[in-house]
Amino acid sequence: MSPFLRWCRGAAAFTLVAAAIAAGAAPVPTAPVDTDPEAPTHSALDAALFYQLLIGEMHLRGGDPGTAYQAFIDAARRTRDPLLFRRAMDIALQARAGNEALAATGAWREALPASAEPLRLELQIMAVLNKLDTAGPTLRALLDRTPAPERNGLITALPRLFERANDKRQTALLLEQVLQPEIDAEATRAAAVVALARSWLAAGDPDRALALAERASVADPTAPGPALLSLELLAQRPQAEAIVQRHLQRPGAEPALRLAYVRALAVAQRYADAVAQLEIATRAQADVAPPYLTLGALQLELKRLPEAEAALLRFIELTDAPQAPAAPAAASAASAAPATAAAPGDEDADASGAAAGRVQAWLLLAQVAERRGDYAGAERWLARIDDPRRALEVQTRRALILARQGQVDAAVASLRLVPERSPEDARAKLIAEAELLRDVKRWQASYEVFGVAVARFPDDTDLLYEQAMMAEKADRLDDMERLLRRVIELKPDHGHAQNALGYSLADRGQRLPEARALIQRALELQPGDPFITDSLGWAEYRLGNHDEALRLLRMAWSTRPDTEIGAHLGEVLWASGQREEAKRIWRQAQSRDSGNEVLRETLARLQVGL
Repeated sequence: MSPFLRWCRGAAAFTLVAAAIAAGAAPVPTAPVDTDPEAPTHSALDAALFYQLLIGEMHLRGGDPGTAYQAFIDAARRTRDPLLFRRAMDIALQARAGNEALAATGAWREALPASAEPLRLELQIMAVLNKLDTAGPTLRALLDRTPAPERNGLITALPRLFERANDKRQTALLLEQVLQPEIDAEATRAAAVVALARSWLAAGDPDRALALAERASVADPTAPGPALLSLELLAQRPQAEAIVQRHLQRPGAEPALRLAYVRALAVAQRYADAVAQLEIATRAQADVAPPYLTLGALQLELKRLPEAEAALLRFIELTDAPQAPAAPAAASAASAAPATAAAPGDEDADASGAAAGRVQAWLLLAQVAERRGDYAGAERWLARIDDPRRALEVQTRRALILARQGQVDAAVASLRLVPERSPEDARAKLIAEAELLRDVKRWQASYEVFGVAVARFPDDTDLLYEQAMMAEKADRLDDMERLLRRVIELKPDHGHAQNALGYSLADRGQRLPEARALIQRALELQPGDPFITDSLGWAEYRLGNHDEALRLLRMAWSTRPDTEIGAHLGEVLWASGQREEAKRIWRQAQSRDSGNEVLRETLARLQVGL
């Protein structure tokens, strides 16, 4: 069917017009407006208009968009039909004729002065054409034409409206000028200031964005917009967290915002802080299931096995209930951690999401049992899973259980028997085998399996990075450096590779200025990452800068009290003469993972007993 039929109001109307043309009949008159809102809409298409649109489409298909555009813009002016104006604009845009597209929206505005749609489209075209210096009157007209109840929504959407503009600073300056009346008005102040802040953030000025977020938060403490913007700023400006926390301390703070904060904390590997927020969320909505899945995954990551088990069992209890409540905001939190549950939509989606969540919970509960040494209990949880899509994951857990019982060769053989349906399956099998060998400390064997994977999937930076980590464990340090430099060559923004190479050099006391530079670059790529901050602190210690090392290591420990970070912080405290505090930190680290190799080596080397 030709695209010109888009302008007909229905197939029946088109049939009548075509028949009238074929018979040489008079044009079909415009149907009167029907007062019944459910009555069918009749077409105003007459024979002349039909031919005009048909000719326009034929010219367009024949490679003459200019004539096609003229046919449609003339028809649009004559009929004042917004669909025809839109079609004319689309033809111009497809032909990369930006000025003609703007002319179409201008004619549309003139024909239908009450319509806001041509104003929105005109602004988007101006952004693409880098004509924002003339966009002020159009934006002002759009704001004035928008009813007061809808104005905050429009203001909030403005940064997205201009997201295709090349000059982000010009966009911010435009909004700064045009939004001043909205900033002055109490009803729109918070939305306007947040929109302006987002524009400055897009323009690469996070400091101005943060100042505006603070201003908006003070202007309207109940508005979630400043807190949501502050979440986006966290990686670049950690002080933005104060705005988020202040908002969440309000009675009745939005659950969705709290769960977005959980996601940000989990991405920053601040699992303990994320758990604290989830506990608040689950107390406030004790019968909403998805947060318990995330909570269980995070507690497991923190090696808090009883708490992980309790949260996961509660999730299963709620999702097994006949009328388990659906909560879109809560479901969104599931992406904050290794465990995820599908966001609910219709009833089928709810059921599918709950089923996927239960499979994830069973896998996590199997890990809890496995870490306790209860291999039979782990198998009971795995036996509940009957999903072919998770077959490799389930078999990997079973293989790991075998390996932990000393049956490593049988475990590897069981993984190799899993069918491969695609190259992705083959890659996943090799990774699973290499990780299994890594978990049982067969470093050289794991290195070799990753080598097979790299040979099969060359230039895969994830595989190269993992092989480099195994090279380090296998004491193949030259290979490790070669592989990491290859990762950095392929992906210069790979912060973990920069950090791994820098830390390895610093830990061995080699090329310390280069080590520090590599780690600093990694921290630029991943601001606030506690493990990279720990690496930088360790490099400063190796360079003899104890005060700076302590500052960085305390920061890393407060953000993520990881055992290895604690081992480093304790050693620097010990070397600085603060031995009681060093022992206190080491005891806390030991309580989290008494078998950690770095901590055990540190205590043995320094001859410290706890």
